Amino acid sequence: MRAPLSWIREFVPALPADVTGRQVAERIIAAGLEVETVDAPGEAVTGPLVVGRVLSIVELQEKLKLKKPIRYCRVDVGPEHNETEGDGAGSRGIVCGARNFAEGDVVVVALPGAVLPGGFAIAARKTYDHISDGMICSEAELGIAGDASGIIVLPESTPIGADAKGVLGLDDEVLDIAVTPDRGYALSIRGVAREVATAYDVEFVDPAARGAMTAGEGYEIRLEDPACDRFAALAITGVDPAAPSPDWLRQRLQQCGMRPISLAVDISNYVMLELGQPTHAYDLAKLRGPIVVRRARAGEKLETLDGATRDLDPEDLLITDDSGPIGLAGVMGGASTEISGTTTDVLLEAAHFDPVAIARAARRHKLPSEASRRFERGVDPALGPVAALRFAQLLAELGGGTAAATGTDAGGLPAPTTITLAVDYPTRVAGRNLDEATVLRRLAQVGAETAVDGTTLTVTAPTWRPDLTDPADVAEEVLRLEGYDSIPAALPAAPAGRGLTVAQQQRRRVGRALAGAGLVEVLCYPFVAPGVWDQLGLEADDPRRFAVRLANPLSDAEPDMRTSLLPGLFAVTRRNLGRGSADLAVYEIGRVYLPTRGAPPAPRPPVTRRATPDELAATEAALPAQPRHLAAVLTGLREPAGWWGPGRAAGWEDAIETARIAAAAAGADLIVRQGALAPWHPGRCAALAVRTPGGEQVVGHAGELHPRVIGALELPARTVALELDLDALLDAGGGVVEAPAISSFPLASQDVALVVDAAVPAAEVEAALRAGAGDLLESIRLFDVYAGERIGEGRKSLAFALRFRAPDRTLTVEEATAARDAAVAAATAATGATLRG
Repeated sequence: MRAPLSWIREFVPALPADVTGRQVAERIIAAGLEVETVDAPGEAVTGPLVVGRVLSIVELQEKLKLKKPIRYCRVDVGPEHNETEGDGAGSRGIVCGARNFAEGDVVVVALPGAVLPGGFAIAARKTYDHISDGMICSEAELGIAGDASGIIVLPESTPIGADAKGVLGLDDEVLDIAVTPDRGYALSIRGVAREVATAYDVEFVDPAARGAMTAGEGYEIRLEDPACDRFAALAITGVDPAAPSPDWLRQRLQQCGMRPISLAVDISNYVMLELGQPTHAYDLAKLRGPIVVRRARAGEKLETLDGATRDLDPEDLLITDDSGPIGLAGVMGGASTEISGTTTDVLLEAAHFDPVAIARAARRHKLPSEASRRFERGVDPALGPVAALRFAQLLAELGGGTAAATGTDAGGLPAPTTITLAVDYPTRVAGRNLDEATVLRRLAQVGAETAVDGTTLTVTAPTWRPDLTDPADVAEEVLRLEGYDSIPAALPAAPAGRGLTVAQQQRRRVGRALAGAGLVEVLCYPFVAPGVWDQLGLEADDPRRFAVRLANPLSDAEPDMRTSLLPGLFAVTRRNLGRGSADLAVYEIGRVYLPTRGAPPAPRPPVTRRATPDELAATEAALPAQPRHLAAVLTGLREPAGWWGPGRAAGWEDAIETARIAAAAAGADLIVRQGALAPWHPGRCAALAVRTPGGEQVVGHAGELHPRVIGALELPARTVALELDLDALLDAGGGVVEAPAISSFPLASQDVALVVDAAVPAAEVEAALRAGAGDLLESIRLFDVYAGERIGEGRKSLAFALRFRAPDRTLTVEEATAARDAAVAAATAATGATLRG
């Protein structure tokens, strides 16, 4: 909403004359309005800009045989600026190519020394055999409109030699306000002026108090749908269709960002800007029968004022007559009853419509308009008759029309909203003292009626504030007018003896361990596109495809809540690769959302009371499971190249090792087995499990991505990834990670090489060795894998380094050897391993 300061001053006459637009903006910003800019159109125009009268015009085109019309004009720009000597005394000579002005017209002249928008400096110069001592200006050249085809022609009574900035309103300031959905009243000069008057604590002159149309016999109106609860209509006859919009009206509309069109349309826009009530004018001669407000019927169409023919939806609210639809209510009128250049009789509509119905219609037809913008934010239902009278008065004054003595006022004013609250409620909400007098004064400035009965305050909301419905709304109005900066800032005291929970400590420990291993934590959006599961190669019945879909997503391209962290990490990987980062190791710890099939929908309790325990339980039951997962993606070099030698690319073993690091930080023993799950390569995928009281539980997978997945996601070849159910991993860890015991006694090392079938996982052999070695085993490490002719086809050799140590003594060779032999025996029994000779 663009609001000229001069227009605001009309309704706030006591506003100090020296107050600037920026000072006004600061005050109303403090009261909760969002002022984006304060524009001063005249700032781009400097130097002498004056009003002049054209005394004579000499056509140069034929004389100089020019291809385009050029005129040499003598212009009276006032005694202060005219030439004083020679044949041109009493005027200035100016060369101009425009042809929309004649001798005697009053024009705007930029004299030498003036600078116009764009840094265009004006100077006297010789052209077409004449000295052009200035420039006759168009609107576009002064930065006030987009039409450069014609010169500005001012009214005959404009003083010659006067400063044209004041005449054109270039010395005015315009506040550009971003109106939030709950403050529809601010989409009018009336609403903005009320806020300015309140901010400066001065009198507000309400333009709606000028009077209203007299209701009586008028054009027949029938309301057949409750979405229109009031419809005012007034006929104006005998309008001069050729009457132009006066300059002051055109100027006001242009300041507010609207293009002047015709007198009737311009007055309609002016009234809407002034009061906030959209109006629409019909050509009375084109109406057929009574006006009926109803919903659309099957198969109906409407040609709107923009020339488009629209297929109507049964939910569309229409203005109709006997010929059918003549307007999309609150959005745009129809072409069949449009005001034209021959219209002399007008029927004005000033109605009140349901905000939801208008908002849906405007979006359904992709037809936003200034009218729909106001209706969907809430228009004052008391304004219809007021706007009708204001429109009629202006049209009669400027276009010669005569308004009917009475008009139609169908429907009526809805019952006012009454809110009951404790007198001290604003004080309790604000945390600062607000006495009763302050509360009542601030509510009176809002326009509310109040009554106090003991400790109870009853507030009747004004008709222009449909957003005031609850005690919190009333308290907010008092607090914003008092100033949000007056609310004391106080941090709540933290309860003594409380810190991070065990779960928080565990998650931080895992994150620190991964960061120490060289991975970088990222945070991804929890939204995914449904098509990403096809890219990951998931089966049609994979439970990860079953996702929670948002009713109002931030992006239509990503309407689902994630069931896996991997899509977000893949997007991060692609983005970093596109920015030149080839070696990546990123991880995320976050929630996934796993809905329960067939779960009942959550109840929607009203906002007027607290939800009951049953409603809260039902809401909780309807929520999807939200476990925390850990996922990581590694690509490029895991070990960089340098003077020490070549680098090493990340492989599936790095993904598994990353999972082991996380499990160790969580205090869990990770079991690694061969697995198969999309999006991993079937032959290079590990299933990761932990031991539970009931056996084993798979908590995730790690390995190399499938080549088809890599191609679909445009990732580097052999990218590896892992994903773990972190909550399950932490539960298996028990919440406590014991520090390792440090022994002062020497270490006994034993190496063992075992030959097994090639299909036996090394992890199974390692687990068997660990189980058989007993308590003396301190660590075990696989350090070599060999497959070749010396051990036979289909076999492999696994070499392990076993480290033994006792906490209370030095181990003998016999003890270490016995522990090694026990480990080998256990591996032989479990996996069929044999010692390599």
